[in-house]
Amino acid sequence: MLTAAQALAFLATAIMLTATPGPDNLMVLSMGMSRGRRAGMAFGLGCALGCLSHTLLAVVGVSALVAASPVAFTALKAAGGAYLLWMGVQAWRHAGAVRVGGEALAETPLRQLFVKGLVANAINPKVVLFFLSFLPQFVVAQQGQVAWQLGLLGVLFTAQAAVLFGLLGYFSGGIGAWLNRRPSLGKLLDRLAGTVFIGLGVRMITTR
Repeated sequence: MLTAAQALAFLATAIMLTATPGPDNLMVLSMGMSRGRRAGMAFGLGCALGCLSHTLLAVVGVSALVAASPVAFTALKAAGGAYLLWMGVQAWRHAGAVRVGGEALAETPLRQLFVKGLVANAINPKVVLFFLSFLPQFVVAQQGQVAWQLGLLGVLFTAQAAVLFGLLGYFSGGIGAWLNRRPSLGKLLDRLAGTVFIGLGVRMITTR
C-alpha cells in the first residue's frame, strides 16, 4: 500500500503536471468549445481513463520494451499521429454541421466522444514514456509489492486527471454554448479545433 506522504507527494506533482498546458488539455478544451460542455467532459473523461492502459503497460513492463525499441516506438507514434490527423480532417469536413446543445448533439453520441478521448490518450507514445519515467520515481522499493504500488499510483493519476479534465470540459463548454448563438463563429471554432488536432498529429509524427 502507499503511505500518506507518498500518495500526497505524488498527487501534488500529478496535479501540477496535468494542469500544465499540453496536448491533452488542448484537445479537451477544443472539444468542449466546439461541441459543448457535456461533449468536452465526455472526451476529457476518456482521455483520463486512457491513463489506465499506460498504467497497465508500466506494471507489466511493456513500456520498457517500447522505449527500448525504436521500431515499436516509431510505429506507435505514427499510429497516434495518424489518428489525430483523422480527427482533425473530420472536424474540418463537418465544420458547423453540429451545433452545441439541443438535439444536434445526438449526431455525435457522448459514448463516441468518450471512446475518441480514450483512444487518443491510449495510443499516445509520449504518455507511455511519461508513465514509464514518472511513476517509478514515487515507488518505495523497501515497502515491497512494486507492481502494486505502480498500479495504485496510476489509478491515483487517472482519478485526478478525470477531475481536472472534467472541469476543463465543463467550463470550456460554456464558451461553446455562447458561440452556439453565433453560427459563423461556431463554424470557425470547428475549423480551429480541427487545426489543433492536425497540428498535434503532425507534431507527434515528426517530433523525435
